[in-house]
Amino acid sequence: MRKTLFESLTRRPFTEKLAVPTDPNIVRMAAELDVKARRRLGRSLSLRLVDAGSCNACELELNALSNPYYDLERFGLRFVASPRHADVLLVTGPVTKNMREPLLRTYDAMPAPKWVVAVGDCAACGGLYADSYACERGANAVLPVNLRIVGCPPSPTQLLEGLLALIGP
Repeated sequence: MRKTLFESLTRRPFTEKLAVPTDPNIVRMAAELDVKARRRLGRSLSLRLVDAGSCNACELELNALSNPYYDLERFGLRFVASPRHADVLLVTGPVTKNMREPLLRTYDAMPAPKWVVAVGDCAACGGLYADSYACERGANAVLPVNLRIVGCPPSPTQLLEGLLALIGP
């Protein structure tokens, strides 16, 4: 025990240095998205995520947007906990019958203007679960979807490109 304590005091940590994003395309897209959101809304863009029965692969890619590599917070894009503060509703999963009502309530609680983005194949058209008795065949069957970002799961770069297309010129 004493040996481990002394080693931990004298040895440097095994962590790696923080990798600074070197992809200028990602930096350009995120900055452009922030400018367009501020022009269109007068403030930054707030995102609300609803998992409507997914396998969590899309959520992992959405969470990657908050990691130090992409770091969307620096561009004013943020995930919010309350739908009352959200501009964009991100829906993942094929929308199970049990999640239909919570999804509708979340959408109704959002202030106008509001957009709905179906993230991943399951949210876009039901994906593998399209013929299941327990699913609604995607977000389109429940809500007016403004944008579909296809992929199983879509990459963070595809998600950024989709949000840019949503905000428009």
